[in-house]
Amino acid sequence: MPSTIELGRRNAIPILYTRGTHYEVGFDVGRTFSGLIQSFLSSYKELNDIYLPLYETEAGRKVYEETLQSVKDNFPQYVREMEGTADGAGVPFHKLFLLHLDDIVSNVIHGPSKSQYINCNGCSSICCNQPGEEVLGHTEDALNIVLNHFYFVSAHIISETPQGRWGVKEERFTSLCYAGHLPGFTMSYNHHGLVFSVNVISAKKLVSGKTPRYFLTRAMLGAENMVQVQQILRDKGCGAAEGFSINMTFLRQEGDRLFHNAEVSPAADGAMESGLSILTASPGEFFVHCNKYLRLQTPEIGGCIMESSNHRHATMSKMPVPLNRKDVINMLGDQSDPEYMVFRDSKRGEYVKTVAVGIFDCVAKTWSIYSDNPKTNEPIVVLPLVLTSESKKSQTL
Repeated sequence: MPSTIELGRRNAIPILYTRGTHYEVGFDVGRTFSGLIQSFLSSYKELNDIYLPLYETEAGRKVYEETLQSVKDNFPQYVREMEGTADGAGVPFHKLFLLHLDDIVSNVIHGPSKSQYINCNGCSSICCNQPGEEVLGHTEDALNIVLNHFYFVSAHIISETPQGRWGVKEERFTSLCYAGHLPGFTMSYNHHGLVFSVNVISAKKLVSGKTPRYFLTRAMLGAENMVQVQQILRDKGCGAAEGFSINMTFLRQEGDRLFHNAEVSPAADGAMESGLSILTASPGEFFVHCNKYLRLQTPEIGGCIMESSNHRHATMSKMPVPLNRKDVINMLGDQSDPEYMVFRDSKRGEYVKTVAVGIFDCVAKTWSIYSDNPKTNEPIVVLPLVLTSESKKSQTL
């Protein structure tokens, strides 16, 4: 049952270190964070008011089953991971899978949602690529219920045989996870040196039987290079069910530091792969991305998420070009807009809070996490970005 105590913003983020098969890692996550997962499921308004009632209808169940089968065909290991989490937490699998469908069922059946909850979500990301100051900063903005319902998972997954459509045998990563959700959808890095953050984009038309974005970002945790990332995001032969954006870099890339933003659009109207556009920031450059398409000409849902993105982009465009970590923090902590602040604390009636802020320092190879505004608070933890040694990597290729 959800707690009746108003917790407010806690300075606490639990972390789990786990190793095993996909099911075993999922089970450990569910068992360890069962209280948070059960509380989240009980309190999550969209799940209980929208997704579960639709799941009980014939049309809703059809979208659910079509999409689940598609994921089982292409990413069965992540379904097993989710089954482990459900078993470990003592919750029904279908509730967890509905979390990963987001608004797909409702959109396919009824068209774009007018829900005040669904349409306000979003995050802000900044990539600063200056000499000695190579920074990816990100506000993790989520519905109010997510506050205090998230945790770190640091996992090492080893499989006896290649798993899924990309034939991955080993994954080692650390990811900030919403309760009950697969790793990979917020801020994450893997042992190959891929560092990334995710921005939700609300495309107007979502698609049944395609790959939900949670599974594509989960698959990125196994990517070794930019070629593999693009392969995962295009998802050729199926394609994304929803829209989203990735901000990323590889710590081990040869030559100059390069940051990339990938915009991904749904495989709609019979397409069998996602739409994909990639922007690269070379040394001396930067970019900002919120929750709207800046390059792909994909129709969007509009409403609060678009208004918020426009305001945040406008606010940051008026600020000095970020030259270092401090500048990135100042931008992500900005609260000057009277309607839609960059650092969002719901004091003005928004349905969204900035639940955490992350700063990836690609020179120092650290990941600083703030549980409150980074302009006025110290990070709650600074994690080292631990990569597989070159000698060990060469032995496993």
